Amino acid sequence: MIGSLANYIEKEKLFYSADKILLTVSGGIDSMLMCELFHKAGFKFGIAHCNFQLRGAESDSDEAFVRTLAENYNVPFHFSAFDTAIYSKANKLSIQTAARQLRYKWFEEIREQYNYNYIATAHHKDDSIETFLINLVRGTGISGLHGILPKHGNIIRPMLFTSKNEIETYVKKHKLEYRSDSSNKSDKYVRNKIRLRIIPVLKELNPGLENTISNNIQHLRDVELIYKNDIEAKRSKIVKPDKNSISISIKQLNNLKPVTTYLYEFLKPYNFNSSTVEEIITALEGESGRLFFSETHRLIKDRKLLIIEPRIKSQETKITTLESKNKTKVSEILISKNQKEIKINRFKLIFKPEIYTADSEIPISPLSAVLDFDKLAFPLEIRKWQKGDVFYPLGMKGKKKLSDFFIDKKLSINQKENTWLLTSAGNIAWVIGHRIDDRFKITNKTLKIYFVELV
Repeated sequence: MIGSLANYIEKEKLFYSADKILLTVSGGIDSMLMCELFHKAGFKFGIAHCNFQLRGAESDSDEAFVRTLAENYNVPFHFSAFDTAIYSKANKLSIQTAARQLRYKWFEEIREQYNYNYIATAHHKDDSIETFLINLVRGTGISGLHGILPKHGNIIRPMLFTSKNEIETYVKKHKLEYRSDSSNKSDKYVRNKIRLRIIPVLKELNPGLENTISNNIQHLRDVELIYKNDIEAKRSKIVKPDKNSISISIKQLNNLKPVTTYLYEFLKPYNFNSSTVEEIITALEGESGRLFFSETHRLIKDRKLLIIEPRIKSQETKITTLESKNKTKVSEILISKNQKEIKINRFKLIFKPEIYTADSEIPISPLSAVLDFDKLAFPLEIRKWQKGDVFYPLGMKGKKKLSDFFIDKKLSINQKENTWLLTSAGNIAWVIGHRIDDRFKITNKTLKIYFVELV
């Protein structure tokens, strides 16, 4: 079995012989054999053991057993005890999920602190098959059907080359000691139900079930690799990152078949589930303005684009926090004559009153505004635009609805939502980042200018 282990490590490129591996050891039969094989193969390793304090004296005995094992092998021993039940309740997690989060976070801390190259778990073929069946029953994309991967980041599974039956046969033959976990006999957990109830029935239909599913898992891994390569190739052409958002061309998206699968993969990094993706697909040919949400992001269906951006507390909420200190109205921020700058969400405004002369340099940019200081009534106000707002765009005759101005400028919904106004006595002086109002422009009679810069 040592030769099989070495061959598997080399085949899957799990680690180099000079690497130092942190073995995660519960004291059960699988991890005990992993330790024995690593010891006989001459690999460099240390042992990490978690006491989840869920089985009373049995958990404490496991800890003592593994500690003695590390002493016998003369390797480093790392130990931690967790209040798993309390953590589970506080975070509204199942016991199994809570234990998984706790141990993997701690394993990684130990790996970094003591310079281990990888963390090794003792998952074997049967574990991978159980994972495959669990994901198949629950419903998953293709990535959920590859079973347990031999290597994922800093985690390696060097025992996936062997089965539970082979492990038991080897341990019995070589009389290795191990601890039995009484919870493995309970079928209240999903994995145990699969192991104790489902797999025996499937074996009646196919006595070679393990090999059949293992071979299918390998085929699915190969298919997944091809699938991912295609997804990433399409993603690079269609999904375009911007400074604070991501956009997807609806026209290009509709050219992909099957469109639902592609969009699901494109949106998966932003935590959109399959049912929401179906709703987005239905809305592609509809009117602009539809909003869709995941736990972390929102998607706006614009005219030509799907725009994805992080979900943050509304800008109004952030302004309220700022304004509550200044005791101003909820929807406004007041700017005094002496204000030098102000930061609002993702942008900052800088204010510079200056004496105006014929030699004054006047920048021409939508990111700056040069206003006649004496035409302004302080305090100025900064607020979000509202339906019904009108202004007199510089260079145009007469007034114009701000909503019509946005249409002429072909602003997206996202851009319109993030448009702010600088106002004076209720009149718009600058549509920030776009156009100043003609009523506040400088003239040959201007004595002092008010320079505002968006950075």
